[in-house]
Amino acid sequence: MRGMTQHLTTGERVAWYRHRRGLSQDVLAGLVGRTADWLGKAENNRIELDRLSVIRALAHALDVSIGDLLGEPTLLEWSKDSGRRTLPALREALMDYRQLAPLIGTPDAGEPPTLAALRSDVGEVWDAYQDSRYGFAARQLPSLLSDALLAARSSSGDEREEANGLLAMTYQGAALVLGKLGENELAWIAADRGLAAAQLSGNKVIIGSLFRSVTHCLLSAGRFETAAQLVKDAAGYLEPGLGEPTPAYLSIYGTLFLTGAMAAARAEDRATAREFLQEAETAASRLGADANHMWTAFGPTNVAIHRVAAAGELGDVQVALDLGPQVDTRALPVERRVRHGLEVARALSAWNRTDDALAAVLEAEQLAPEQVRHHYMSRDLVLGWVRGTRGRPSRPIADLAERLRVV
Repeated sequence: MRGMTQHLTTGERVAWYRHRRGLSQDVLAGLVGRTADWLGKAENNRIELDRLSVIRALAHALDVSIGDLLGEPTLLEWSKDSGRRTLPALREALMDYRQLAPLIGTPDAGEPPTLAALRSDVGEVWDAYQDSRYGFAARQLPSLLSDALLAARSSSGDEREEANGLLAMTYQGAALVLGKLGENELAWIAADRGLAAAQLSGNKVIIGSLFRSVTHCLLSAGRFETAAQLVKDAAGYLEPGLGEPTPAYLSIYGTLFLTGAMAAARAEDRATAREFLQEAETAASRLGADANHMWTAFGPTNVAIHRVAAAGELGDVQVALDLGPQVDTRALPVERRVRHGLEVARALSAWNRTDDALAAVLEAEQLAPEQVRHHYMSRDLVLGWVRGTRGRPSRPIADLAERLRVV
């Protein structure tokens, strides 16, 4: 059904699904505690639907998923990085019953890789994720999953624990990439299996990392309150190790609270969002500087990025606009820089500073075209600008809309 709505804004998709459900504007508006006038403006792109808490309420009332209203997933373009076997190959790898039930059949995978080679390959995929090279990561992950599973089953003792840890990080890499591409159900499968492997590793840092991945999946599914509760429970599990934590341990702990802050903000729970951001800031202060332990990009700057994002989710546009441009993200991985750039663009657009917002999106696109193309925020911003222009949109907006495949 999403293919029929791929060139619609979020507001236009609300109208499309509302008609399919046979609901009037008065009825749907009442179900989400709004007025029919507000809903009419949202459906006609005179109000931007840019808060996930509002989109979730509409999705719930229409009995559809958040992804249905955001238009996810989108097609992963072929490239030199991706080749011509992209997400279907990764889907096949995750759904191969022989990987799940070795008692009734195992794939003919040959010799298991050495742990050194596996560590290198896992690191390569994670680096690609942080560089927003999703096509490359999607291409590498199917064979990497097979290798990591074989290593985990072929090893013993301490080596088996390490192999399970690497398997968990492979699954987490898959979950993150799939989440970025809008494949939320597949991302959940990968995160669930990753957490199981992490527990077999006995490594609390890796277990904490997978808790974060499961939290991301709950966020994508619109289960914001559950995600926030998971963060509280996971923090309780990790707290005993905070006496003399390694930098990696502290980074995982702090990043978990950043994810929780977004969950709380999307649930419109200001107090918990503030509490989680403060806990993350305390961990960042203990760490002392920005770092990238366990590919977390954790530190004071990432905390500042999440303050801006949380403000945006809570509807505090002026706060996001005041704080956002002040955050210097140049030392962070590309994925973090671009995500923050889109957040700033959203705040600028909300204040009708379209030229500045467009400049922010174009800058982000230069850094990471794949990430910008697949993020609902950039697609909806650009499509809204196209729809909101009387006559033809400006050439830069029209060209960007064509590159993002939203028209």
